[in-house]
Amino acid sequence: MARVKFSVLPKKFYLRGSVTVAKDLIGKYIFRNTGKEILSGIIVETEAYTGRNDPAAHSYNGKTPRNAVMFEEGGVAYVYFTYGNHFCFNVVTCRKGTPSAVLIRGVEPVKGIDTMMKNRKTKNLYNLTNGPGKFTKAFDIGRNLNGADLESNEIYISKSVPAKRDFVILKSKRIGITKNTDKLYRFYLKNNKFVSRAPRKLFI
Repeated sequence: MARVKFSVLPKKFYLRGSVTVAKDLIGKYIFRNTGKEILSGIIVETEAYTGRNDPAAHSYNGKTPRNAVMFEEGGVAYVYFTYGNHFCFNVVTCRKGTPSAVLIRGVEPVKGIDTMMKNRKTKNLYNLTNGPGKFTKAFDIGRNLNGADLESNEIYISKSVPAKRDFVILKSKRIGITKNTDKLYRFYLKNNKFVSRAPRKLFI
């Protein structure tokens, strides 16, 4: 088996539009250093939120204590608590003052799966990280990582040069929103079992 080489994504990767970053994050590796071990997985599903011109974005109505991190320069984590029971993990994009972000919706677990199962209290591999709340629980991601530098030792995303792996990126409308619902801002890996939900209509 070919050895995988990793290189942490530089800040300039995130200083682009959230739709572009959302698509380009598919297939990248995400790492979480818990202090005890490093958990990792492949990003297989994302959603872009484009800020002040996107009514579905948290930042649409302006800056608040909750969404303040979205207004920072791209390359940091935006973590928020939702529905009273789980956290969601986003990467902030664009230049400072342009409050855009990408939600990580699904991850294919690679390393530390036993720990992820303990965190999630499940033995079902395919129900482990196939959703934004499931992913953060499995990877032990909480509010303490809000604002974390994505080039830090705590959490980071890497490009990879593994053995060749063919995949097709599809797009669809976003999930669980009631505003700006027509935008095709959700990207996901075709036929991957860790995508949270299959859309009714497919777009390439």
